[in-house]
Amino acid sequence: MHCKNGVVLLLLFGLAMSAVAAEKPSLPGWASYQAGDYAAAFRTFKAGAERGDRVAQYDLAMLYWRGEGVPRNRELALKWLQQAVAAQLSSAQYVLAQVYESGDGLPRDMQRATRLFEAAARQGHRDAQVSVATQYYLGRGARQDYATAARWYLAAAEQGDVGAQYLLASQYEHGLGVKENWREAMRWYARAGEQGDRAGQLKAKALAAGHVGQ
Repeated sequence: MHCKNGVVLLLLFGLAMSAVAAEKPSLPGWASYQAGDYAAAFRTFKAGAERGDRVAQYDLAMLYWRGEGVPRNRELALKWLQQAVAAQLSSAQYVLAQVYESGDGLPRDMQRATRLFEAAARQGHRDAQVSVATQYYLGRGARQDYATAARWYLAAAEQGDVGAQYLLASQYEHGLGVKENWREAMRWYARAGEQGDRAGQLKAKALAAGHVGQ
């Protein structure tokens, strides 16, 4: 299948691989992969994938997409990625959602993207929580729903995502999908500010100054 912009998904797959490695650094094949022995990693991942190991299926998809240890093959990459999705691996759901969102490797399908983002979000995948929140906020691939957007931004904000903290604060400030609450807005702007977000710092100070004595 022709891919319009392989660079985008190459980056996504690279980030996804890093995420899985961080979660399970002792996974079979990862020592080989991290040492740059992609051929050995490929053999290990392929054996695991064929046994039905969903993480190995995901890892194998990454190698096929990136052409590490094996010639690049996007069809096989998507085949193994979809098997990992069928096995409910949240990182695979998130990456396949990105594929559908971009239309890079599969026909663009925002509804499928949103469903996959939400499936991963329900498993606690922070980036998917931000993505599905944004889909609902913008009405992209789903009916616009500020309340659902706020719920998912809150989930990601509680996991420390600075962008979600800022956006949730904005929803509280303006009463979008939640009851207007300047204290909650200030709290979440401040949380973003504590992570170095300059806009969050400024908004928290401005709200505090505007509500002195309240």
